[in-house]
Amino acid sequence: PGRGALTQGLLERAGALDAIERDRDLTEPLQAKLSAIGDLHIHRADALEFDFTDLRGEGEPLRLVGNLPYNTSTPLIFHLLDQATAIADMHFMLPKEIVGRMTAEPGSEAFGRLSVMVQIGCSVESLFDVPPEAFDPPPRVHSSLVRLTPLAQPLVDAASMPSFCHFARKAFSQRRKALRKVLKGVLTPEQILALGIDPKCRSEALHLHQVIALHKAAESAAEPTA
Repeated sequence: PGRGALTQGLLERAGALDAIERDRDLTEPLQAKLSAIGDLHIHRADALEFDFTDLRGEGEPLRLVGNLPYNTSTPLIFHLLDQATAIADMHFMLPKEIVGRMTAEPGSEAFGRLSVMVQIGCSVESLFDVPPEAFDPPPRVHSSLVRLTPLAQPLVDAASMPSFCHFARKAFSQRRKALRKVLKGVLTPEQILALGIDPKCRSEALHLHQVIALHKAAESAAEPTA
């Protein structure tokens, strides 16, 4: 919430709001400033470590809103995706470039690990752009508001998610190199071809279902034989 520029408007509309602020010097002035407007509960914590599942408890899924710190936006989104069952939707202001990567289609220059990790768990919609002059002081980048809505059934189950994250990191570490080179030691060209995927194609050209199929094949190939 910082100094409350957006928090006040949200509180006026919602009536009750939980806010996460790690800066001790901001929490008390903000609480005093907004206490008469509505029920504001400030959690003094780091959002990157915050337990959103615990915050939800037995209540309705959370609706998250934020103008995210640009330098921590990607790890924060990954942290939230790990707790997606507690979340109804998320509306975040982010650099336009990052939103472009989140919404990117296979084959585009922006398609990569972030695209895959977000799209296997959420529907993603870029709502509108915000120019630098809308901020004070103005940033050096254009921004966009994005809506993330967790899927009722993620494309990768929770048990496989840790290994999928590791696989996606490797698969897109050199996304413009041939897949057979990037996945050397994980899958052979023959194993890739058996999935109907050209071993010479680039990672950025893969569709979500192909990334998932490659991961399942890699998991099977890594299983010890009796």
